[in-house]
Amino acid sequence: MNEKTILVVGGAGYIGSHTCLELARQGFTPVVFDNLSNGHQEFVKWGPFEQGDIRDRARLDDVLARYRPAAILHFAALIEVGQSIREPAAFYDNNVVGTLTLLAAARQAGVEAFVFSSTCATYGLPQQRPMDEAHPQAPINPYGRTKWIVEQALADFGLNDGLRSVILRYFNAAGADPEGRIGEWHTPETHAIPLAIEAALGRRDGFTVFGTDYDTRDGTCVRDYVHVLDLADAHVRALQHLLSGGQSVAVNLGTGTGTTVQELLDTVQQISGRDFAVTLSSRREGDSPTLVADNRKALELLGWQPRYDLRQIVETAWNWHKASNGH
Repeated sequence: MNEKTILVVGGAGYIGSHTCLELARQGFTPVVFDNLSNGHQEFVKWGPFEQGDIRDRARLDDVLARYRPAAILHFAALIEVGQSIREPAAFYDNNVVGTLTLLAAARQAGVEAFVFSSTCATYGLPQQRPMDEAHPQAPINPYGRTKWIVEQALADFGLNDGLRSVILRYFNAAGADPEGRIGEWHTPETHAIPLAIEAALGRRDGFTVFGTDYDTRDGTCVRDYVHVLDLADAHVRALQHLLSGGQSVAVNLGTGTGTTVQELLDTVQQISGRDFAVTLSSRREGDSPTLVADNRKALELLGWQPRYDLRQIVETAWNWHKASNGH
């Protein structure tokens, strides 16, 4: 194995590309494997690029044999909750079948360390706030269920094949590289912060709030926004945990601070200095009222804690979107 070579599956996407930036900063060589269905080749800046799909076993075998990575970081998933409700087959095919194909290829290649990009959506409706890693897992949408299935598969692979994994259940990824090299770029865009920024920039006709009657401080949903570079830092820490012989574990990644949709909109308007139309609508199927992380385990195990607050998250996102000229 090449100790400094890491296969980053889905590394041309939003969180994957920022993690490649952090890997390179810490002396690793990230090899990006991505089918570019949601990623962007322009975001591959810190190591080799191999185009391919995680459901293509022959392609995976070829790349693993040539690079002999010490570990795999897996970001290659379909992630949009609404789409998962409309098109569950696509999510099970990519997120479950694709990951099982990737895991089989990894084990045959002798890879023993695997970092998995999971989600707080595996918890479902919160039974306690904030949610720690012992919270029951009862996902309420196909997206969350596909991630939960993979988590269970990783546990089984660990028992039978010796694969060690870190499962990172993150909350709401947001923000961008402060130097403006990469940022959040989804087509179509479905995430709250870029949607609000695009409205402020006049690139879309306002912003829609789904649900104003939740049991929260202003009636809108509460989410835990964590900066994408904080997530990248956590992935590298998880990698180092495994490379140093650490055992399998599941860890939440969030700030522990909840922000309502209305508070988020207020922050975007303050930083942009621009008002935009806001439409109030009914609740959206599959949305939880409140999702906030208990992140103490990440601090205890990985020494990780978030460095960016909400204002910095929105500022870096605003600067990226403003400069990107609609990509």
